[in-house]
Amino acid sequence: MRTNYDFTPFRRSTVGFDRLFDLLENGLTSQIADGYPPFDLVRDGEDRYRIDMAVAGFRPDEIEVTAHQNMLTVSGRKQDSDDSRYIHRGIAARDFERRFGLADYVQVKNADLRDGMLSIELVREIPEAMKPRKIAIGSSGGSARRIEDTSKATTEARQLEAA
Repeated sequence: MRTNYDFTPFRRSTVGFDRLFDLLENGLTSQIADGYPPFDLVRDGEDRYRIDMAVAGFRPDEIEVTAHQNMLTVSGRKQDSDDSRYIHRGIAARDFERRFGLADYVQVKNADLRDGMLSIELVREIPEAMKPRKIAIGSSGGSARRIEDTSKATTEARQLEAA
């Protein structure tokens, strides 16, 4: 079931969420329709995540994990084998490609294949320049407020000027 919702009021009052609204409006119907291979999304901590994907029958050299900008792509290409030996083939061995949209600053740290489960570890690492910082507000009358730089060199320069 797909419902259309108008996100225009939200687009007008927010900045930088265009990609999120595009995903919500367009939906992810192509990814939802094909449930192969099945996967779990796990939150391991405040900024740590894990994708567990069931890839039974695939070897590590048949799976490719690629991170490019804000997109993680996991694809599996089964090498040709002689199918004439099988009487029944119940373990899916078809090629696949799964795409996961990653938020800003989310990086792939590790990928491990064990017992038919591919585990991909993700970590959100926000650069120091993007972390919140305290802004000092001046108290002198009529002067403009400014951002206080807490670096040592600037502090020393201000002390020399005051002396």
